[in-house]
Amino acid sequence: MSVEVPDTDQLLSMTRPASYGDDTPDGNARGGAFHLSSVLPAISSAIGHPIPTTVHADPKHLQEALGLPDASSAVVVLVDGLGYWNINMRLGHAPYLRSLMADSANQRPIATCMPSTTVAAMSTFGTGTCPGLTGMTGYTQLNPDIGEICQLISFKNAPAPMELQRQPTIFERLTAQGVRVTSSGLPKFAFSALTQAALRGSDYISNDDPRRRIMTAANAAWTPGLTYVYLRDTDKIGHNYGWDSDKWIGAFERVDAQLGLLRRNLPKGTLMVIVADHGMITADPECCVDIAADPRLMRGVAKVGGEPRCVMLYAEADEKPEDIAARWRETLGERAQVRTRRQAIEEGVYGQVASYVEPMIGDVIVSSAGATTIVDSRTQTEKAMHLPSVHGSLTRLESDIPCLIDIV
Repeated sequence: MSVEVPDTDQLLSMTRPASYGDDTPDGNARGGAFHLSSVLPAISSAIGHPIPTTVHADPKHLQEALGLPDASSAVVVLVDGLGYWNINMRLGHAPYLRSLMADSANQRPIATCMPSTTVAAMSTFGTGTCPGLTGMTGYTQLNPDIGEICQLISFKNAPAPMELQRQPTIFERLTAQGVRVTSSGLPKFAFSALTQAALRGSDYISNDDPRRRIMTAANAAWTPGLTYVYLRDTDKIGHNYGWDSDKWIGAFERVDAQLGLLRRNLPKGTLMVIVADHGMITADPECCVDIAADPRLMRGVAKVGGEPRCVMLYAEADEKPEDIAARWRETLGERAQVRTRRQAIEEGVYGQVASYVEPMIGDVIVSSAGATTIVDSRTQTEKAMHLPSVHGSLTRLESDIPCLIDIV
C-alpha cells in the first residue's frame, strides 16, 4: 500500500513546533521519539552502545519507538533537502526508495527541528539535542560577541565551531567508547567548520568520486560500528532549479541509485537508516515580501538574520520586541506566524535553551506560511532573494522528514 499524499494546501499548512524528549507522540503532537534528534541515539542503542543526551535520556526506548533492530553494524545516510513528502510525490523515479516506502514501518514521517534548515538540523542530528543547546539557530544569526550577523555554513563572523556548539556529538562519544565511526564524504567537508561543529569525532574518509564514496561506506560497514554518509545534490539542485524541476528529478534518481548501490554492497545483517535534514517547498514569486521596501517592517529593527522562510529580527536598543511583533502580525496577517523570542522559548520551539544561546536568537521570529518568502534587498543578492525552492518554516512539506529503515 502506498502513502496517500495530501493536497498542496495541506502540505503548506503550518504545523505546531515539534517537541523534544523520549515520549511517543499521539494525536496532533509531533516530535519526541519521532524526531531527527532521536535518530543517532536510537542507532547507538541498536549497535549496543547506547548514548543518552541532554534531550534524550532513554536511547533504548527511541530504538524501539523507531523500530530499529539490533545490529553490529549500522549505516546512516542523510540526504540533504529530501523531505518525506518530496520523496512520496516523486516516488516513481526512485525504485529503491519506492521499495522501502512499501513497508508500513516506513510510512510515517518524523519531524525535523525549527528552523527546518541545514545548520540547525545537522547539529540537532549530530548531537541528539536541539538548536537551543547547540547555538545553531539559523542560517544566519547574531554573534553577540561582535554585534554582527554571522553565517553558519562557512562560519563567517561566527565564533569558533567548538566555542559555539558545545554539546558533544554522538560520533565523538562513540569513538571515546572504542566504537568504529566512519564518515564518507567530499574532501571539502572533511575539516569544514560545520563538520567540526555538528559532526566531529568520526574517521572521515574523503573522495571526489560519488561511486567511490559509496563503496568506501560499504567497505567500512564490514567492521562493527557506525558509518555515516551525506548526500547533498537534492538540496543544491532544489535551490538552484526548483525541487520539482527536471534537473531535481535527475538528482533524485542519482541519489536513489547511490542508495541502491550502497545497499547491495553492505554485509548481511547491516542496519541501514535514511534520513533528511528538511524538505523543500516551491516559492511563489508573487508572495515575496521585501523588508527593505516596507517602512512598517523596518521600524525598530536593527539587524535581520535567519533565512527567507524563517526570519529573525533583532530589535534596536529602545524598541520593544512585542511592538515589532505586533506590526509584523498586522502587516503580514496569515502570510506568517510571528513570535517574540520569549514566546518561542516558552513554546519549546528551540527545545531547551542554554543561557549563552538565548541572545543569538532573534528578538522576534517570523515563520513564513504558504509559499511566502521574506527577504531583505539591503543585504541579499538577487539570486538569494529569488531561489525557486526554499525551506526553514513549519509547513509539513518542510518539517516532515523520512526515517527509512532497511535490513540487509
